[in-house]
Amino acid sequence: MRDDAIRIEGLRKVYDGGKEALKGVDLTVPAGSVFGLLGPNGAGKSTLINILAGLVVKTEGRVTIWGWDQDVNPRQSRASIGVMPQELNLDPFFTPRGALEVQAGLYGVPKSQRRSEEILRMVGLEDKAEAYARTLSGGMRRRLLLGKALVHHPRVLVLDEPTAGVDIELRQMLWDNVRKLNRERGMTIILTTHYLEEAEEMCDEIAIINHGALVAQDSTANLLGQLDAKTMVIEPEEMPDTLPQADGITVERRDGGQLALSYHAHKTRAEDVLAMVREAGILIRDVRTEQADLQDVFLSLTRSA
Repeated sequence: MRDDAIRIEGLRKVYDGGKEALKGVDLTVPAGSVFGLLGPNGAGKSTLINILAGLVVKTEGRVTIWGWDQDVNPRQSRASIGVMPQELNLDPFFTPRGALEVQAGLYGVPKSQRRSEEILRMVGLEDKAEAYARTLSGGMRRRLLLGKALVHHPRVLVLDEPTAGVDIELRQMLWDNVRKLNRERGMTIILTTHYLEEAEEMCDEIAIINHGALVAQDSTANLLGQLDAKTMVIEPEEMPDTLPQADGITVERRDGGQLALSYHAHKTRAEDVLAMVREAGILIRDVRTEQADLQDVFLSLTRSA
């Protein structure tokens, strides 16, 4: 297996009119990983994905997909990647089976190597194989888009906002398939999503883009470790009249008779927080801790950028 599924160096895209969508992005996606590509609206994610898919021509830079330079070997690089787009761009007069067969033909997949029936079963459209696409629900159309992205056996699969506006059942089916493709076939998955809890749960590594520039790339665990802010939530036997105070610890009242004590783990120990509470004469009925999640990291990095 290659070390890198995708390598991007100095990628720039300037549209007509002078808008610079990507500003010299350097990005590496490890082979066999589930990789999150995050950023606010207008950050440049869609432009980057469209360049990978060969739909947008870059202004500068180098893109290598599964070892194939996009400029030197455009057919091989394009054949190495499958993209499930955010938009429901389906021909309404094709059936799911017909759509998969046509897509496979466009990629030059011989009939003997096509897996239309297997893909239809995997995405849960076996019983809708001969229904016109225009009769499918929104969720079924998303399943068909996933199927189309898989017809040419790509090494890399890009999912652009795959669960936007879908129900819980479809979301679970999609993630089950993604885990299976990654685990059993070693397929590299690139995911863009606005549901940060999904990225936190699914992704091994995450890159964050803002205003066309890469502001962070690291393992999910390391990104979460960048914010060491923690909060100890205490339910006292009785709410004190005066809140305890100490350097490095912020105390506030919460609804429901709770006290929230916020601190930084690299400066203050949990034992120091509890000691402050005991010294204030507060009896603890219950206690729990909260710490930063991916949303906190995302907001911190994009705001600072």
